[in-house]
Amino acid sequence: MAKIALVDCNNFFVSCEQLMNPSLKNRAVCVLSNNDGCVIARSAEAKEMGLPMGYPMFKARKEFKNVIYISRNFKLYHDISNRIIAKLLSYTPDVEQYSIDEAFLDLTGLKKLYRCSYEQIIEKIKYEIETEIGIPVSIGLAPTKTLAKLACETAKKDKTKNGLCYIRYQDINEILRRTCIEEIWGIGKNTAALFHKYGIYKCSEIVKQNDFWLKKIWGKRGLELKAELSGTSANPVNSRIELPKSIQKTSAFSHFTTDKEYIRNSLHYHTHQICSKLRKLGLQTEIIFVMLRTKDFRVIAEKIVLPEPSDSEFLINQYADKLFEKIYQNDIVYRSSGIFAEKLSEKAASQLFLFENEKIQKAKKLSMLWDNFEKKYGRNCFSIGTMQDPQAESKLHGQNYFS
Repeated sequence: MAKIALVDCNNFFVSCEQLMNPSLKNRAVCVLSNNDGCVIARSAEAKEMGLPMGYPMFKARKEFKNVIYISRNFKLYHDISNRIIAKLLSYTPDVEQYSIDEAFLDLTGLKKLYRCSYEQIIEKIKYEIETEIGIPVSIGLAPTKTLAKLACETAKKDKTKNGLCYIRYQDINEILRRTCIEEIWGIGKNTAALFHKYGIYKCSEIVKQNDFWLKKIWGKRGLELKAELSGTSANPVNSRIELPKSIQKTSAFSHFTTDKEYIRNSLHYHTHQICSKLRKLGLQTEIIFVMLRTKDFRVIAEKIVLPEPSDSEFLINQYADKLFEKIYQNDIVYRSSGIFAEKLSEKAASQLFLFENEKIQKAKKLSMLWDNFEKKYGRNCFSIGTMQDPQAESKLHGQNYFS
C-alpha cells in the first residue's frame, strides 16, 4: 500500500513576507497581485476579518483599513520554495512539485529506512521546515494523491490536528461516507452538478458505482477518481521534470510610460530571467518574441528566428533590441513588456560548433559567470547597462560587459 504525503505551505506568500519581516506576524497582512491589482494571499488574521481572496486592492483599502498591504515579491517566494523542495528531497527523491507552495512525496517503505512510523516521518518533515526554513506547513498522508489532498485540507481546517492528518486504509470507507464530493480535489462546480444530477452527493456513493457507468458520464477521469478514493493509486508521484515548450516573462510597469530606454531595459531584464531558466534546464531557444502592451491594452509583437539556438542574454539582447526598435513608437504610452522564447531544444542534443567566433564564446562565458555570481550572492546581484525590473522605481546601474 502506497504512502503519499502532500506538503502544503500555509498562507505561503504572507508567510514568506513575515519570515523576512517578523513585525508582520500575528497581524492582518495581504499580498497583492502584479501591479497591486488584487489580493492574492491573506494571513489568518486578514481572513478572520472577512477580506475575500481576489478582492480588488482599491476596494480593500477602503473597506479594510487596518490591513497591511504588500506588493508581491515572486523572487523571494521562489527562493524559499526551492529551499523547501530541497528539504523534501533530503527525505526522498520521489518529490513532485505541484505548485510553488505544494509538493507530493512518495514515502512508501521509508519507515524501515528511518526506523520510525509514517506519522513520525511527516512530523519530522513539518518540524524541520518550520524550524530550519521558517515557513509553517500542513501535511496530509494517505494511500493516494486524492486522499492525501483531502487529508491536508483536514489538517489545515481542524486545529486539533496540529497541521498533520493521516488517512489510514482501514478508515477510508468511514471518511468517504461523511465527505461531500465538492471537497475532493479536481471536482469543481460543473462536475459536482453532474453527479448531483444522478443523486450522488457523498464520496462513498462514487466508489459504489460500476466502472461502465462512471466512464460513460466522466470518462477515464471517473475511473481514476474511483480508484483514488478507494485507496488504489491511479496517479503516482511523478518526480520527472517536464521540460517546457516555451518560456515567457512579462510584467507591468510601475507606471505608464513612453520612456524608450526604460522599456528597453525592462526587456533586457526579462531576457536575463528567461536565459537563466534556459541554462538551469539545459535548454536553448531558436525563436524570440518581443511584446509591448499599450495603455489601452493593445498588444504589439514581433518575432525573429535566431541564426543558431542560444541561451545567452548577451547574444539574444542584440536581436531583441532590433525587434524593439521595429515596434516601438515614441507617441504611444505603454503599460507592460515581455519576452517569449519558443522552439526550445536541449543543449546536449544540439550540434557542437568547433569554430565558434570569439564573440559567441565570450557571451557564453559571461552568461556562466553571471549564473555563478547569482548562486553565490543572490539573484540580481548585478546587472548589465541599466537593466531593471519593470516593477522597480529606480534603475540599477552596472557595467555593460558586452558590446
